[in-house]
Amino acid sequence: ASLEACLVDQGDPTADTQWLPILAAVTLQGDSEHLYTIDDNNTYSHVRLHIYPDGGVARLRVYGEVVKDWKAGDTIDLAAMENGGRALICSDEHFGRKENILTPGRGINMGDGWETARRREPGFDWVIIALAAPGEVHEVVVDTAHFKGNFPDTCSIQGAYVEAGADQQLTPQSLYWSELLPAQKLTMDAIHQYRDELNSLGPITHIRLNIFPDGGISRLRIMGKVSA
Repeated sequence: ASLEACLVDQGDPTADTQWLPILAAVTLQGDSEHLYTIDDNNTYSHVRLHIYPDGGVARLRVYGEVVKDWKAGDTIDLAAMENGGRALICSDEHFGRKENILTPGRGINMGDGWETARRREPGFDWVIIALAAPGEVHEVVVDTAHFKGNFPDTCSIQGAYVEAGADQQLTPQSLYWSELLPAQKLTMDAIHQYRDELNSLGPITHIRLNIFPDGGISRLRIMGKVSA
């Protein structure tokens, strides 16, 4: 099998579309999962899979980063995975993955959210998220859907405009980020919306959600306007 990709601004590829190879022909095995790294930093809208000479493929997964051409002033969910938001690093994800809180819709069960292990020592849990674009936040939504006996007691959010740096460097830096949302009490299985409670930080690129002391969050929405 091999893989090609193209970039089409609008609509679908045509007979005149230029396809570029991103994965040279590889040998496949029966009843197996195959994972390949693509060394390519270009942006694409479509991929085309070739199989030689014929046969069956059960699933195709293409992993990457969402890239959108936002305009200044657009109001979007800055944290949404479908817009390009990314969960970078967290303190713990014992029961549920951190990426889940950025997915569309409400969670279908506890496993569809982010849940940390019960803490046996002082401290709290957190997750750092890279926003889809620099923006000014005007609303935060924290959803504890399905978490009834294991929701966090309290949450807070910090934010910062980060110019550059490795993801691992953000962990110590984020301790000193400005407070976007002061500590707020949470309740079980509920949508919590915050507007007036937010501090004005100007444009930011990253946020850190803190949960005290631990527990589960189903979804996080960071609504704001894209900055120039």
